[in-house]
Amino acid sequence: MPAMPTDQLQRFLFDDTQVRGEIAQLESTYQDAIASHDYPPAVERLLGELLAACALLTATIKFDGTLSIEIRGQGALKLLMAESNPGVGERAQRLRGVARVDEQAIADMPEHSLETLTGGGHVVITLDPEEGQRYQGIVALDQPSIAGCLEQYFAQSEQLPTRLWLATDEARAAGLLIQKLPEQSTDTTADADAWDRINHLADTLTDAELTSLGAEQVLHRLFHEEQARVFEPAPIKFSCTCSRERFGRALHQLGADELRDVLAEQGQVETQCHFCNTWYVFTPADVEALIEDPDAPSPTLQ
Repeated sequence: MPAMPTDQLQRFLFDDTQVRGEIAQLESTYQDAIASHDYPPAVERLLGELLAACALLTATIKFDGTLSIEIRGQGALKLLMAESNPGVGERAQRLRGVARVDEQAIADMPEHSLETLTGGGHVVITLDPEEGQRYQGIVALDQPSIAGCLEQYFAQSEQLPTRLWLATDEARAAGLLIQKLPEQSTDTTADADAWDRINHLADTLTDAELTSLGAEQVLHRLFHEEQARVFEPAPIKFSCTCSRERFGRALHQLGADELRDVLAEQGQVETQCHFCNTWYVFTPADVEALIEDPDAPSPTLQ
């Protein structure tokens, strides 16, 4: 069997229907997202699913900005977050993710389902465009899977029938999205049964197939009797948007008194990116420069 193309998003559209789809496949993106952390296996699995879901949802909209999906739990899993910046032209879609967990509480649990790990909560989807108004949608975390929660979000907020299949193994995370677009009143040739038929076919896909087969193999396995247009795959990669400059501007917001108090106690100011675990160190001279001008260039010291 040929090696599965990794870290890409494959879009496709069924002819004479109002149904489109996407397949997201993550390998190095997923591994890079968890490499600098020591998450429990169950949390790694859920983070992989959320990263795949974030890649899929980002591809359904056209905008320049950031899309994030947060699972805000009330139990041992406090936060699960994936964030994406869409690719433009040949630029790859950029993904990153993070989790906040009570590892001891998870270790004491007899089973690690989404429900038991989170203890309930909410899913928050945020669109933050470079230009224009920020949008946020919230749905209850009351489905047994991430896919189910996101399907509920689309049903309630977007009113677009949408199905998702998400899977993670030790090496890869992957997802399949099928979405029914609004009917065109002038289209008399559309296949009225296509949505139900395509859903039935997609439901036969196993988690192992989703994570081990290439996108073309998945499409052939499920839809070889359908007429579909398959577009060029788009690249995906792990990329953290943190920088010394961003942390410097954030520190400036604390105010001069608080920054100088930290210097008096610790001798320097240290801060860490929770996504990639990079540390940024600010010396007393750096801090004084930030107080005077947060946008001034500073030496790179990590």
